[in-house]
Amino acid sequence: MNKRQNIIADFFTFSRSQRNGIFVAIGMMVVCGVVRYGYGFFLSTQTVPVDSSFCKKVAALKQADTNHFTGNSYAKNYKRYTYNREDDDGTDNGSAYKKKDWKVKGELFEFDPNTLDAAGWKRLGLRDKTVATIQNYLSKGGKFRKAEDIKRVYGLFPDEAERLLPYVKIAGGAYPAAHQDQVFNKTDGNHPAYDKPDYTPRTIDINTADTSALIALPGIGSKLASRIITFRDKLGGFSTVDQLGETYGLPDSTFQKIKARLVLSTGNVRQLNINTSDANTLKGHPYIRWNIANAIVQYRTQHGNYGAVSDLKKIEIIDEATFNKIAPYLSLQ
Repeated sequence: MNKRQNIIADFFTFSRSQRNGIFVAIGMMVVCGVVRYGYGFFLSTQTVPVDSSFCKKVAALKQADTNHFTGNSYAKNYKRYTYNREDDDGTDNGSAYKKKDWKVKGELFEFDPNTLDAAGWKRLGLRDKTVATIQNYLSKGGKFRKAEDIKRVYGLFPDEAERLLPYVKIAGGAYPAAHQDQVFNKTDGNHPAYDKPDYTPRTIDINTADTSALIALPGIGSKLASRIITFRDKLGGFSTVDQLGETYGLPDSTFQKIKARLVLSTGNVRQLNINTSDANTLKGHPYIRWNIANAIVQYRTQHGNYGAVSDLKKIEIIDEATFNKIAPYLSLQ
């Protein structure tokens, strides 16, 4: 053999100790395979005893949950239940189903349910869904006729109603008995139309009404009432009932519902003198933009004092619609 053939022969030749080591390694691999698969096979065939008492406890808990949420236990005593994972001894075994008295979080104060806004109901501790039910009822023209009517509000629990009852103060006293059955108390979620009362609803003068009078209107809360008064003050008073509908954030649907109850006993409004007011004063009015205010002053500078408010029509940028809108708030004195 040449030198190259000797190198190859030496590479594939094992000594006795090397061969023994290879056999031992193969044997260990076989043993590991048998242990791994054989242990799992024998373990899976063993029978694990079942604790029947534990199964009965689980079934009882499921039945308790079913009774609670279907109203069987709740309808009897109006108690709230909560699932608690801790036993009386403080251990956590997931098997305790304990009854707890509901602690209402809310501040008690005297209120009129016909005028209280959503924020006020929440302040009393009512849930959002119950507050929405009340607001929806009032927006449809419903009224609380007497203090006990709050017991009939769907979603208001009896103990909650009893808690609030001493603080209910309805302005003007009770309503006619013929209409005391109109308080919303439907459980099907469908709100039917309410019968119109046979008495004449109280009207309000939009130029003299305060926030409490406005809040008494259906769909008007404290925020909208404040916006109406702010808009009225900036205008200098309303000259027509329709102007109230221009209040920022007031839905047209709400305005149409309350429009029949709005009156304007006086049309006197605060007016601006177009012969003496400067552009900054004029543009402070909600209906007069800067370009119109500036045009009024420039025309007066060029042509002298106005002889009549109607002279504003001579200004090119003041069209008929704009003039009719701003004229009630302008004068020569």
